[in-house]
Amino acid sequence: MFDPVIAPSGTLLGLLQRGRGDGTLHALAAPRAEALAALNHCVVSDPRHDWQVENRSLYYARLFLDLHGSLEEIERHLGDADDHLDTGETRTGLALAVLGHLASYGRGDALALLRRYAATGANWAWALDELAVRDDDAGLRALAGPVLARFPATPEGEAELAAAVRDAFEPRPWRLWSEDPRPFVGERVRTAREAGSFDRWQRQMRPSGPRPGWSVQAVLDWADEGQELGTPRHVPAARCLAAVAGPEDLPAIVRAARLGGDGGRSASLHYLADARHTIVLDLVEEAVNGGPGTVADAAIAAFERMCDTSAVQRARGWVHRPDALGAAAAGVLACRGTAEDAPLVLGALRETVRADGPDAPLLWTLVDGAGRLGIDCAAPVLRHVYRETTSSRLRGRAARALAATDPSFATGFAVECLWDCEETTREVAALHAETGDVRVADRLRRLAADPAEEAEVQTAVRSRIGTDPVG
Repeated sequence: MFDPVIAPSGTLLGLLQRGRGDGTLHALAAPRAEALAALNHCVVSDPRHDWQVENRSLYYARLFLDLHGSLEEIERHLGDADDHLDTGETRTGLALAVLGHLASYGRGDALALLRRYAATGANWAWALDELAVRDDDAGLRALAGPVLARFPATPEGEAELAAAVRDAFEPRPWRLWSEDPRPFVGERVRTAREAGSFDRWQRQMRPSGPRPGWSVQAVLDWADEGQELGTPRHVPAARCLAAVAGPEDLPAIVRAARLGGDGGRSASLHYLADARHTIVLDLVEEAVNGGPGTVADAAIAAFERMCDTSAVQRARGWVHRPDALGAAAAGVLACRGTAEDAPLVLGALRETVRADGPDAPLLWTLVDGAGRLGIDCAAPVLRHVYRETTSSRLRGRAARALAATDPSFATGFAVECLWDCEETTREVAALHAETGDVRVADRLRRLAADPAEEAEVQTAVRSRIGTDPVG
């Protein structure tokens, strides 16, 4: 999947793609046709960089309801010829999730479209999962024939059916179908469920995959072998070293961390970091100074795992380095530094935004650190990250940091955050938004009464407006 093209943050489309609360507020104030065009564009062209962690479906579904939008564009997208050419979940997953939420809100047309797609679409399993928690028994039973027809009555087809039953996120449809009196439905699904359960048991009892011998050298050799095969094993190898290594093995492990093969060096660095051997800090610096590569990356990752004061002290010296180790040091200070490290964290935050933009991976840690350390003068750059980042998760982190650093947050960004696409961001807003604003009071009441809202958000809302969710 190609990275999505995100419109500027000051446009309606850009706001909706980011999932910002201001996107909903601007859409409701814009001409309805323009708002619906932007909304449909987002739903059929998923704007998320990581669809597995970023939320949009409830956000878009709520806006569909507010705009009384039709589902013609979504139906056209699901019925496109590409559906059977590009069968990846990312092409249709967001649209199906939006339909699921709309069905929960009582949109019969969304429920009917999900049923049709489950019967004929390539991403039928996702649609079936959406229906499993929303449709009635009769609607699900009617899908047994079309779904089972996807699997031919051959050994290969039965194996595919057993895998589909085993891997289903929601088991309810399969349980209903297993009770069907028709042998080509009930008996077939029962057999598939039994085969899937047996397969799962076999995998648990007989784990596959290579395992090292039980000596320090065998583990190091196993890590080197994985590196040669292109399947890095240094992280599990480090865990194996923790199980087999004794005090007498420390010199050999240190020697391997300095002179061994790439896999063994990487495993040794991780082991020494986890065991909090202070010598590992010198070894990390040596590995990074040796130039970029597998060992340097492993050394930085090992350093980032260290939690003791020696790592923090060394980070204070490394934070000014213009390389990956300097970036890692800034992250360590953001996570585990003290008040004296606030200027260093602030400097790293400003430099990262300036050099790498508002979506830089390091910002996740630095934004958290600015909030944790209460760096008030970081508020301007945090506001910039909040506005410009295309990651709704990073924006939520910026909102939490602003709540701790920016006195204007309660009357500013916290208000729009009540409409944000991320439930954690709405929770922060519910705890901080100034209730003197009429929009805030009305929104809090709506969130408290919405059955689709997350429990944590509703708990935060009710802590502000009392036990009565609507008054």
